[in-house]
Amino acid sequence: MIHQLRIYEIFPSNKDAFHDRFDCHAARIMRGYGFNILAMWETKTEKRLEFVYLLAWPDDATRLAQWAAFMADEEWKAIKYYTAKQYGNLVGEIEDRILTPTAYSPALPVV
Repeated sequence: MIHQLRIYEIFPSNKDAFHDRFDCHAARIMRGYGFNILAMWETKTEKRLEFVYLLAWPDDATRLAQWAAFMADEEWKAIKYYTAKQYGNLVGEIEDRILTPTAYSPALPVV
């Protein structure tokens, strides 16, 4: 099992549009490609507002293939285009982290 942490910089001026797009479109399309979204959060640092979510993958090959398929999805490309045209950029910097458990980490439940 691989866990992937995604951190998106989002903007207060259009955060509602971001959340609508992720909730109504991105998450739905991702699930269609086998994405297992475990949890989603919004957090704020001194420098920026962030949307954070955690994914679980059976292996790295699946993760890479499913991300490639999602990014090539025509519906997703059209949604990104139209929402950017209407609201401007909804996402700034994106951080992507593969989480490797330590030897002393408690086991996570399998979902």
